[in-house]
Amino acid sequence: MLLPGQIDFEGPFPKFSRRLRLGVVGGGRVSGMQATAARLSYRWDVVAGAMSSDPVRAKTAAADWFLDEDRCYTSFAEMAEVEAARDDGVDAVMITTPNHLHHDAAIAFLNKGIDVLCDKPLTNEVSEADALIEAAEKSGCVFGVSYVMSCFAVIRQARDLVASGAIGRINQIHVEFMQDWMTPDDVADAPHVKWRLDPAKSGKTSCVGDIGTHAAHLAQFVSGLAMKEVRADFHVCGAPKPLEDTAFMTTRFEGGVPGTLMCTRLAPGNRGGLRLRIFGSEGGIEWDLENSEQLKLNRFGQPDQIISRGHGHGMTTANERLVRTARGFPEGIIEAWGNLYTEFAMAVAARKDGIRAPSDWLGMPRVADGAKGVAFIEASFQSHQSGGAWVHI
Repeated sequence: MLLPGQIDFEGPFPKFSRRLRLGVVGGGRVSGMQATAARLSYRWDVVAGAMSSDPVRAKTAAADWFLDEDRCYTSFAEMAEVEAARDDGVDAVMITTPNHLHHDAAIAFLNKGIDVLCDKPLTNEVSEADALIEAAEKSGCVFGVSYVMSCFAVIRQARDLVASGAIGRINQIHVEFMQDWMTPDDVADAPHVKWRLDPAKSGKTSCVGDIGTHAAHLAQFVSGLAMKEVRADFHVCGAPKPLEDTAFMTTRFEGGVPGTLMCTRLAPGNRGGLRLRIFGSEGGIEWDLENSEQLKLNRFGQPDQIISRGHGHGMTTANERLVRTARGFPEGIIEAWGNLYTEFAMAVAARKDGIRAPSDWLGMPRVADGAKGVAFIEASFQSHQSGGAWVHI
């Protein structure tokens, strides 16, 4: 058993009897950050990887990651086959490849009974996303999706506040994700950028699929309302590109709640410019990624409140278990990734131990959330193609 016999599902996350074994599929920059976060959770050891289809690059990457040579693979299919047959095979894999490989890689591991945490967007096609939902259900495996912005402790607090009625009846939702790294005209020549602008790999969108999906998921996660319709305009604001670098959208959530969503990579001065604002009949909440430690809560006619990440001072017990350092000692995106990998570990351990956990124990995004993101991308693209018409998601 990985988990203790008695678990307090309302208290801190329980200790394991051993660390879980994690495999890596895709050896780019994102995989390094995620591996750091997985280790930070103190619940994972990275033991195997399919870093590249090129044998030389795969071997070099494996050495950099301190992986045993016999657990360095040049294809995810081979990795799934071999690791599933080992007594000490991987318990789960992270998939951080370019988008077009997500579906096939995930299927390979699900078919071998290996749990998956996949980067977003989940796939480039709605049909493939639906197929992954079906494959995950058939296998019984845990399937997480890396909408990591939902794993900040104060974002969980924001969701709880909205659900409790702290701001009253929601009347509008605004979210934006502004970055500036694509401002230089020659940025498209960088190796890590080329595939993001290649429709064969990135899909029908670039900016929308990459950061617009984070914004869409965050708005729905905190508000508790599903986004139902979108009206979108895609733009190339900088040097010519085959895919958009900017998008402006009007959105409509269930109950007819209106909203806006903007995303761009050409906003000088903005690096992690993800900002969420939800307004209701009695107040509102605001959160900014670049000031991720704090959540602004205002009730109409009363002084504004600032809730800061830490123990006490407004943070609930359930959200405190996502806190690692005391108030005043900042945490950031690595810790949010660490929270995602902690919850993923809990879900994997519970599955392996045959434990049915309460539905509200873990807040990590699942495969269905990833599929909703793909549907959002498709609807946004169709809206833009039709000249900005409303499209149902």
